[in-house]
Amino acid sequence: MTQSPDDPIFERITSVERLQKILSQAGVASRRASEQLIVEGRVTVNGVTIRELGTKADPAEDDIRVDGRRIKVAERHRYLLLNKPRGYVTTRSDPQKRPTVMDLLQGIGEYVYPIGRLDYDSEGLLLLTNDGALAEQLTHPRHGVPRVYEANVLGIPDRHDIERLVKGVTIEGRRTQPAIVQMLPGRDERHSTLRITIHEGRNRQVRNMFDAIGHPVDQLKRVAIGPLRDSRLKSGHWRNLTIPEIAALKRAAVSSADTPKTARPTSRRTKPSAASRTSR
Repeated sequence: MTQSPDDPIFERITSVERLQKILSQAGVASRRASEQLIVEGRVTVNGVTIRELGTKADPAEDDIRVDGRRIKVAERHRYLLLNKPRGYVTTRSDPQKRPTVMDLLQGIGEYVYPIGRLDYDSEGLLLLTNDGALAEQLTHPRHGVPRVYEANVLGIPDRHDIERLVKGVTIEGRRTQPAIVQMLPGRDERHSTLRITIHEGRNRQVRNMFDAIGHPVDQLKRVAIGPLRDSRLKSGHWRNLTIPEIAALKRAAVSSADTPKTARPTSRRTKPSAASRTSR
């Protein structure tokens, strides 16, 4: 189910200083997750447990360990795009011994990890990297890089339902940010398919949003991450990002951080149904 690259695309890593940055550059976790590892006392430098954020270290000289395992800063950044099938967990390891997305990657020497969430029953595009700085930008709420999903749901949401998704619904006491929603062709009496673009990465957010309007998701597929799309990438296969794709993704992370997320999108209707309303 794997697809080996012919011409791997890499990017050289620049110098590092702070401990959380060293961990993220080593592919241990994103910078925010690395900070949590430090706070939890799971990181040692030369045998001393470090709990203070901002502590600096030299990865070339110091013995840096996470949970007793010595880390090694990656010499190159790696960026992979995977078309995740249903039935795989988006993590490096699973306590329940379920298949993980790492099982789909063969021949990868670098310690890469998945960026963002795509739950067990969902499918579609997933980014994996050992670039901690980019991982931080893509997952931090401030940046809000758009993710586009196609959701097959039970029933046919009406105009009011779609407006609720566009404006934001309340999930666990917090309102979701404005979304872009479009009804797609191919609906019947029992199911319909919608395309939804969100700028957050809350756990099972798309499924919870459709639950909130009374139209639970039957199938969910992510079709875009910022500028990244690839309809030809087969399920269970992966490839390296191209240099232009890496550059575009980094630009998207920066530009999304500067774009207000509170403005209400404009709306238009798709024919022939009044329930088919597109907000862009």
